[in-house]
Amino acid sequence: MKEAPGIIKGEILYRGPFFKLRRYLVSDPGDGEKERFILEHPGAAAAIPLLPGGRVLLVRQFRPAAGRMTLEVPAGKLEPGETPKESIRRELIEETGYRAGKIRHLRSYYPSLGISDEIIHVYLAEDLAPAGDPSGEEDGLEPVILPLAEVKRRIEAGEILDSKTVIAVREYDLLRPDQALTSPQRTKRTPTA
Repeated sequence: MKEAPGIIKGEILYRGPFFKLRRYLVSDPGDGEKERFILEHPGAAAAIPLLPGGRVLLVRQFRPAAGRMTLEVPAGKLEPGETPKESIRRELIEETGYRAGKIRHLRSYYPSLGISDEIIHVYLAEDLAPAGDPSGEEDGLEPVILPLAEVKRRIEAGEILDSKTVIAVREYDLLRPDQALTSPQRTKRTPTA
């Protein structure tokens, strides 16, 4: 039986405010040992917040990594001791000024598994009610309300490229297979067991 790859040792190269960069020495049965660099992240939670009338509450913000303004579902990193559901409830209030009456888990996924251990937990947030002004630490966040059809159009046009937003909308469509987004290149998806 072939030996499985594994971590031999690791060392922290950088400790930032909410992530660490670690160098690992990994055994590779076919190639000996290899060096790998992993961004260690506490994880994050995101939600597609639905308002009456098929409208979605997004946030517009500048993302230095993309070098531009983006439209995204509200999201944020998990604080120490916080569950993903607690995190997204807090982030919704901080980023949008809305409180969710109902939160439903849609999917968890690794956005960049080749370089990071970050996992994002995506939720559906419903029964939203105003909770005051957004109170987050980040400057420049602007809540934006768009019809769900417009959010889908922007995804299909390549105007919204943020993975958690694309996944949240697609997962929401899986809950409603009769209304899933279709295009000439794609066929309707139906949930599988």
